[in-house]
Amino acid sequence: MAFHPTPRQLSLIKAVIFVLALLPFARMVWLTYSGQLVEPLEFITRGTGDWTLYFLCIGLGVTPLRRFTQWHWLIKLRRMLGLFAFFYASLHFTTFLWFDHFFDLAAMWKDVLRRPFITVGFIAFVLLIPLAVTSTNGMVKRLGGKRWQWLHRLVYLIAPLGILHYWWMKAGKNNFAQPILFGCIVALLLLIRVYFAWNRRVQNAKLVR
Repeated sequence: MAFHPTPRQLSLIKAVIFVLALLPFARMVWLTYSGQLVEPLEFITRGTGDWTLYFLCIGLGVTPLRRFTQWHWLIKLRRMLGLFAFFYASLHFTTFLWFDHFFDLAAMWKDVLRRPFITVGFIAFVLLIPLAVTSTNGMVKRLGGKRWQWLHRLVYLIAPLGILHYWWMKAGKNNFAQPILFGCIVALLLLIRVYFAWNRRVQNAKLVR
């Protein structure tokens, strides 16, 4: 049975998701300042990276879930989910720039060029920036619906790059369980989208006949 929330209910749903999405960040701050972490830098780096991937996966899952459940209102949550992916990616990058390089841009750039897993992660982060900048209704109108959609399809590249970044980072410890899990989730979500696109073309071809 399709669920159609009222505007008030939808606002409540958004508020709950907003608070829940900030809880991982609040936990990182609390554990760091309370001195409960043995390796706070590693904890923050891993946590922000993990949550970036979580929100990328959740964002990619909105359209399939909307199609399967007919809960079309879910599309109204996608922007916020995408911005939280950018939020945690920004924290991940800031941790790298601040604590690893103390805002030394030259040293950071050398590290980006020298270490492939950082290169891939940096590219993924840079590609996220235009998606975050153009997330407003005003930017949708300026770009036009089709151009905006094409731009935001960059997420189909960003998510695999994030997985590759994670894979290479884990390669040093020969621990691939989580990267494989993330990779399978992203692959499944992208394959579902390919199926939807193929099915739409088949239906359009039938109408033309």
